[in-house]
Amino acid sequence: MSLTIKLHLITSHSHHLNLNFHTLNHHPTKFTSFNPNIRSKSIYHSDPLVSIVYNTKPRMHSPSRSVQAPIKSSLIDPDGGKLVDLVIPESERASRVLEAQALPKVSLSKIDFEWVHVISEGWASPLKGFMREDEYLQSLHFNSLRMKDGSVVNMSLPIVLAIDDETKERIGSSTNVGLVGPNGDLIAILRSIEIYKHNKEERIARTWGTTAPGLPYVEEVITSAGNWLIGGDLEVLEPIKYNDGLDNYRLSPQQLRKEFDSRQADAVFAFQLRNPVHNGHALLMNDTRRRLLEMGYKNPILLLHPLGGFTKADDVPLDVRMEQHSKVLEDGILDPETTIVAIFPSPMHYAGPTEVQWHAKARINAGANFYIVGRDPAGMGHPTENRDLYDPDHGKKVLSMAPGLEKLNILPFRVAAYDTVHKKMAFFDPSRAKEFLFISGTKMRNFAKTGENPPDGFMCPGGWKVLVNYYESLQTEEGSQQAAVLSA
Repeated sequence: MSLTIKLHLITSHSHHLNLNFHTLNHHPTKFTSFNPNIRSKSIYHSDPLVSIVYNTKPRMHSPSRSVQAPIKSSLIDPDGGKLVDLVIPESERASRVLEAQALPKVSLSKIDFEWVHVISEGWASPLKGFMREDEYLQSLHFNSLRMKDGSVVNMSLPIVLAIDDETKERIGSSTNVGLVGPNGDLIAILRSIEIYKHNKEERIARTWGTTAPGLPYVEEVITSAGNWLIGGDLEVLEPIKYNDGLDNYRLSPQQLRKEFDSRQADAVFAFQLRNPVHNGHALLMNDTRRRLLEMGYKNPILLLHPLGGFTKADDVPLDVRMEQHSKVLEDGILDPETTIVAIFPSPMHYAGPTEVQWHAKARINAGANFYIVGRDPAGMGHPTENRDLYDPDHGKKVLSMAPGLEKLNILPFRVAAYDTVHKKMAFFDPSRAKEFLFISGTKMRNFAKTGENPPDGFMCPGGWKVLVNYYESLQTEEGSQQAAVLSA
């Protein structure tokens, strides 16, 4: 089942969920035209759990209209005003393949391939290929790109392609190259190329704020990468497919916008996550929709939008997460009629406040006009010290001030935890603090690994069974491998 949602985006790194709508105008307002710059003057709250800038005037359809105007996915315009689509028409495919075969070749890793997917579908609009040096420097130093008309779009993560000395020499003076996927297939042409120096230390320091060893994306991608970056305009020969049984969930921004249109959504709120959905997440998502209805929206749609690219080794794999998410809907924890489940194809950087801007920007391009952000979005533990790598509240604050994200409504989580008295996930009540139990993602995974059941009401039974089965299969596989080694 493919689920489509209007995006209220929620980034959730930990078990702490924090959402507060109180500063939003709860009264529907009449309007005659769409104004994308709706964010009002910043209002900070003294409570550190909800210290964030709020948007005070959400857009709504006037209930006084006798004739409902058609609702379009222009609830929020894509960056640059138009979605980028870099897949060449089928009628031109044969000739482009012949051209690509004659060009110097650049081989792509699995993560490079994921970035081709991201760029080609317009998640990074208005970017039309791997970054040239001027785009790279703007992204690295300003977290944004300045357009020809003087406007600014957010672009907090450099989207670049690294090559080694040998590949650079093989390209020579050619202005175009063919890109070869991990399986050896020609997948794209990169045109009007520019090759420039890859200063890894600067890239790492400015993206992550540290050069400490043990950063997952750095170790997987950057450390062993070539000393050069190659940028240019991308032409993808055919739509990107993974043939893993999950391609039907990989809805492009264009497909999502069409789905929002077909459902006549008047608000899209997105929830991004890279972990299984527990009942605290569901509480937050359902409460968000309830509050939107109270504010005057008629048909807010949830986009449950798990990240589908590279994740670190101890994260639950995508196929297991997708199976778990489907059980959440089957068990009625979330309503399939108002929820869309789709995969966001981006690799994960674990770069905290820098990366959460990318997550929000990409959802703008998919049509989301609300973005919910939680504690320590896109964060992780420090790789060499016993602490968080980033301040847990900085992601929310940065989003509220980030250049190019002014048209997006930013909403923070409320804190949810397990209520030991009422035996369910509930919003945290400081006056009863001792009666709440915080179950971290690590603790949740340990429960599943050891076969220990979490408290009743923490997760739907069907979803929990998926996790238990996954970790049991890992233990069986590890036992078989050990037996094979001993018998060798």
